[in-house]
Amino acid sequence: MTAIADFPLAAPVQGFLAGGPKKLLIGGEWVDAASGRTFATHDPATGNVLTEVAHGQAEDVDRAVRAARRAFDEGPWVAMKPNERERLLWRVGDILSERAAEFGQLEALDNGKSVAIASAVDVAWAADVFRYYAGWATKIEGSTVNVSMPFAPDAQFHAYTLREPVGVCGLIVPWNFPLLMASWKLAPALAAGNTVILKPAEQTPLTALLLGEVFQEAGFPPGVVNIVSGFGDAGAALSAHEDVDKIAFTGSTEVGKKIVDAAKGNLKKVTLELGGKSPNIVFADADFDAAVEGSVNAWLFNHGQCCVAGTRMFVEDSIFDEFTQAVAHAASQVKIGPGLDPTTQLGPLVSQEQFDKVTGYLAAGLADGARALTGGKRWGETGYFVEPTVFVDVKPEFSIVQEEIFGPVVAALPFNAADGVAAAANDSIYGLAAGIWTKDISKAHRTARQIKAGSVWINQYNGFDTAMPFGGYKQSGWGRELGAAGLDAYTITKSVNIAL
Repeated sequence: MTAIADFPLAAPVQGFLAGGPKKLLIGGEWVDAASGRTFATHDPATGNVLTEVAHGQAEDVDRAVRAARRAFDEGPWVAMKPNERERLLWRVGDILSERAAEFGQLEALDNGKSVAIASAVDVAWAADVFRYYAGWATKIEGSTVNVSMPFAPDAQFHAYTLREPVGVCGLIVPWNFPLLMASWKLAPALAAGNTVILKPAEQTPLTALLLGEVFQEAGFPPGVVNIVSGFGDAGAALSAHEDVDKIAFTGSTEVGKKIVDAAKGNLKKVTLELGGKSPNIVFADADFDAAVEGSVNAWLFNHGQCCVAGTRMFVEDSIFDEFTQAVAHAASQVKIGPGLDPTTQLGPLVSQEQFDKVTGYLAAGLADGARALTGGKRWGETGYFVEPTVFVDVKPEFSIVQEEIFGPVVAALPFNAADGVAAAANDSIYGLAAGIWTKDISKAHRTARQIKAGSVWINQYNGFDTAMPFGGYKQSGWGRELGAAGLDAYTITKSVNIAL
């Protein structure tokens, strides 16, 4: 494997990592955790420590909430015009674009993903998200209502609605797309006029903390954006805090349920983007080569650490053997290596814990009787690398079919067109995304309507766009992110009725 030393870090990244333990951003100041404790964040390609990070806990969360509350109730933020918020958010997008190489390297180091993808996808898209919602800051509107008031037939009224910010928002983001998921929550929350406390995942806190510097450079008032790194107890404290008005969480369904339970104390608003076990459906009439390439991308993108990953691959029986062999061959050819290598196509899993989880599923699948057309084991001797794995001879009840693995593993199942595929595709507690491959446009539309998922991509996979709402059915979550719908999570409607 190519050595990490073969890919020198940019000077700003070296300076960031060498500048001592990273601190918390609270009330516009970089501060130590109240306990003084720190924790290490690691390079998943080597297991080596990158730097130390402040270990935020409940007391730090409380400090951040108080700062956000002051900024929302008393600070200049509450009086700021929408076009001023627009300019600030646009500036964040511009700075991200200017510093894309720096953010891309840091994301690749902390998460393990390819630096080329981190820069060209994660950072570039995050910048686009901030610019998109910058434009929305001046377009959050209420409406006038022509009320009837049947119990006051002779009176006249002027009635209208206002869309106002919810207040103090806790934003908890995962480790698979650290910067991007932060942007999905920060940008609409701030565009609507809220103040926020961002809690990044303990595995990947670095780009979130660097983003704090960007908000300061852009000129956001103190307390509007607060960042508290830490573990699950910090997220629990944020979710349960009585002075937090809303929680937005992306992560596992198991933790999402805990968030809901913690939030019930003051009935704060909650949006959840949770797990998935998405079906990717290939009909015999599909463009074979395009479907192979797209189906590999469906479960290998971001090393399979993607909530929408198409890890249940349903292939029409007449092409099943040929298609799965082609997918296995394509997957076996991807270049595995450290994220800092710009030619890497498949990097390491994010942590030892995730590596153990994924390799455990590999062992379980083989023990259940599944057959690996390719992969099925660890790759290399250092780092958290797993071979891309294509399982066949699987049954619907196998754990590798039913449970979210979050690694480069796909289970392929045949279907007969006469029997239909929707029932099998919908046989999951999740409903986040789906792919459909066919040249028959009517079949594509019919199948899309039958699938219970929040996003359905036809003749493509991972067909995201900032303007398209994203979210899940069933246990894949509550609410929507992105698009105009993404603002609904961060605004509250007030009705005003005036007797004339």
